[in-house]
Amino acid sequence: MQLSFWELKNWFTNVDFTIVGSGIVGLHCALELRDKFPSAKILVLEKGVLPQGASTKNAGFACFGSVSEILDDLNSHTEEEVLQLVQKRWDGLQLLRKRVGDEKLDLKPYGGYELFLIEDESTYEECLQKLPFINELLKPLFKNDVFSKEVDRFAFKGIQEYVLFNPYEAQIDTGNMMQQLLKLAVQNNILILNQQTVTSFVETNSQVEVFLGDFSFSSKKLFFATNGFANALTNGEVKPARAQVLITKPIPNLDIKGTFHLDKGYFYFRNFEDRILIGGGRNLDFEGETTTELSQTEIIQNKLEQLLKEVILPNQSFEIEHRWSGIMGVGNHKKPIVKQLSENVFCGVRLGGMGVAIGSLVGKELADLID
Repeated sequence: MQLSFWELKNWFTNVDFTIVGSGIVGLHCALELRDKFPSAKILVLEKGVLPQGASTKNAGFACFGSVSEILDDLNSHTEEEVLQLVQKRWDGLQLLRKRVGDEKLDLKPYGGYELFLIEDESTYEECLQKLPFINELLKPLFKNDVFSKEVDRFAFKGIQEYVLFNPYEAQIDTGNMMQQLLKLAVQNNILILNQQTVTSFVETNSQVEVFLGDFSFSSKKLFFATNGFANALTNGEVKPARAQVLITKPIPNLDIKGTFHLDKGYFYFRNFEDRILIGGGRNLDFEGETTTELSQTEIIQNKLEQLLKEVILPNQSFEIEHRWSGIMGVGNHKKPIVKQLSENVFCGVRLGGMGVAIGSLVGKELADLID
């Protein structure tokens, strides 16, 4: 990379903070650092034309976990840990709303619903039985019951009689959210460079030498906000998890409004205006979906279409308009990793598929590692 004197002077000289990743975490980290250090030089590096992971590719769920997801988490986490996870997700959503604004997010508080397929009898019975317990567990946070049992009013097919409703859940416009965060970064004199891949870094005394292929520059501090791409950085504590998504063309007289969860959250769908967006299915092929490849597979796409045809829109014709994938970061524990890796290098990763909810808070916590 041959740079001019001007390029070197304005972009790559006297850099205080370099952030790798321009998604929800990276931009919130940059904005928090700007609040704390008004005159600092802050540089964000992004390997994609747009944020490469899941920040611009998610389904736009402002959620913090369905009943079956929370019960599933309780198999590998203590009650206190699960409550802390939900608290972080809820606090993160409030921070996102405060930073971006509900109007810019196009936040629609339609509530969230968990559905159970006819064949999911045992999960359904367990969730109904443990509903009071989950509400009691979350009461210190919400002061009221979060989940209630309701009869399905959307004419879904092949599901159990009752759905579980959560009035605190909402949907957002993912594209609007990220556009606004990028605008805020520019307004706050944060430099963003796209299509820049950090190939390595070396700490030297009080600086970090950051390498972009055959070019390098010095930064006082280096932050990684690369979530699903952070495997090597965290010695395997973060694994990539691909999420496949599709969206229909507009459907006349669509009467479905809200965010919906199926199969412990492995499948999810929502309306976007008069379309249905549906995603998930990595539980059909965990090994195959542990990848950073942004592509789709027949097994999962067929399942998404089958759910549309047989469960969600049984009496309506529809056409698929677009398909895509995003890369999440998961691990053995749902708690995000926010830590100092060395004297001048830090990371905020492993968002566990809850990036919309928890990303803002992880970005703040990452920036707060600097005094």
